[in-house]
Amino acid sequence: MYRAYEYMLEARNITLEVDDGEETIALLSGVSFCVPKGHFMAIVGPSGCGKTTLLKTIAGIAEATDGTFVWDGVDLMEEGDFEPSEIGYVPQFSIAHDELCVDECVENAAKMRVKAADEELDEIVERVLQETGLDEIADRRVKLLSGGQKRRLALAMELVSNPRILLCDEVTSGLDPRSEKEIVQLLRDLSMKGGRIVISVTHSLSQLSDYDSIMVLVRGHLAYHGAPASLEHYFGVHDPEEVYPRLALREPCEWAQSWQKHGGDYYQRMETEQKIRILRNGEDMASPENAEAESAETPGFFSQLGTLLRRRFTLLLRDRTQLILQLAMIIIFPIMVALFSSKGQEQLLILADTQSNDIAMEIQAQQAQAEVRAQVGSAVSGIIMFEVILLGLMGANNAAREIAGERLIMEKERFAGLGEGAYLASKSIYLFILLLVQSLWMFAFVQFFWPFRGDAINHLGFLILANAAMTSICLGISANCRTADQASLLSIYLVGFQLPLSGAVLALPDTIATCVRPFISAYWAWSGSIEGGLLPDVIKAVKSIVQTTFMSAHVCHIVLAMHVFVGLVLTYIGVRRSRWD
Repeated sequence: MYRAYEYMLEARNITLEVDDGEETIALLSGVSFCVPKGHFMAIVGPSGCGKTTLLKTIAGIAEATDGTFVWDGVDLMEEGDFEPSEIGYVPQFSIAHDELCVDECVENAAKMRVKAADEELDEIVERVLQETGLDEIADRRVKLLSGGQKRRLALAMELVSNPRILLCDEVTSGLDPRSEKEIVQLLRDLSMKGGRIVISVTHSLSQLSDYDSIMVLVRGHLAYHGAPASLEHYFGVHDPEEVYPRLALREPCEWAQSWQKHGGDYYQRMETEQKIRILRNGEDMASPENAEAESAETPGFFSQLGTLLRRRFTLLLRDRTQLILQLAMIIIFPIMVALFSSKGQEQLLILADTQSNDIAMEIQAQQAQAEVRAQVGSAVSGIIMFEVILLGLMGANNAAREIAGERLIMEKERFAGLGEGAYLASKSIYLFILLLVQSLWMFAFVQFFWPFRGDAINHLGFLILANAAMTSICLGISANCRTADQASLLSIYLVGFQLPLSGAVLALPDTIATCVRPFISAYWAWSGSIEGGLLPDVIKAVKSIVQTTFMSAHVCHIVLAMHVFVGLVLTYIGVRRSRWD
């Protein structure tokens, strides 16, 4: 290691190996380097050389199998990690919701990362927008931004906590030359404030002169780390574009050995240039606005929860497609149930015991009674199951894409200090409000057309539980799926199996019923509504045409509550599991 200079970040023999089942693959092999304060470094190399892997290892997203990082004299592997406010990480993917405005994204980032009064937060947002050149488009929706503007927004959202080290992964990828130059210049300016280190992974070799140092990786090995002016000399080329072809002429380990042998001289040159740069910019580096800031305190649970809830309801109101779908389900589904309620209501009115001294008339009356009982039982059972299935469909729609659809954004916000508890609580509260509105409206609308013949409050409770159980389980599915489409598909399958496996239409064989019934929330809501809520004569009518065993309302309450609990546990497990890739 080269110790002739005071370094802020040191990587010592960083190695990262993964086992693909057949062999152990080294993604990084003994990478060592040093970075001083106020330094702007580029990581370059052919595709698959380990650039992003190294950046994730610095950030702590990927854990090295050997070696250590030292940050300002602290061994990060043994004595702790970066504080969330100390480090900014700009990934390749978008970290903002399309329906929000630029200033809303920055404001939300500030509220979730910095504990401060409203006035101070406003100042932070205003400063960051000006610093990144976004102040003139602060009210523009994210989906309307250009590629370069989205990169600036991602940087702005990281700068709210004034991080001491900023890691950028391909922030210039896909940009036109002018936008690329502007972003690189912005990153350079950021490195000159407060002694901040800025490390940028890039494929482009067109702006290398703007960096303080260039790191070249080849298949996980360090081939070079020094000043841009020395790059061509070290590799014996006349143009940076010739470096990649030159790398292919030797084995990666040979490049690494060469650098270990000659790297000291190039580090001394880089140190000299760094000192000259600091002297040239001494006044700027020493200015009050560039003084090193203390680590900002992360907001508490309730502060983050409030920010997340406000953002979620804002997204719902602005997403016209989702809002129209929600309104359509709330309006149309109860109407569909009400269409079948009139027949059941009329038959309930004529359901009565009949007595006569004439045996023939008595037999006819009993036959008529049996027919009415069968019709009434079928109508009542069908209406209740129809309500339950439709509410289950609503629950699946509520939750299937809720986490999977913003998985990467959530991962990034967790990295920046978002508490898992606050995130899970925000989803639970939002979805509970949604399912409560859906269930209450379903009950009230159907009740108007078909007064429930029994304990209406008990029936309402089971409707809410049916929706909550499906919503919770689908939220757990969403949290554990890699994509929103995958989560939606699994949730649809789950709803699709509810009716045939509930036994409401055709009774299942006892062996199969015993195995599948605990997992079918529709059965428990349907069974509880009938067994614990209907009048005795109506229960008798339902049981005359349904061969399925009914459980007591108390047992149904417990099982549905367990469904909700299991769904939340699955959600918690899924939220904690990292899925950056």
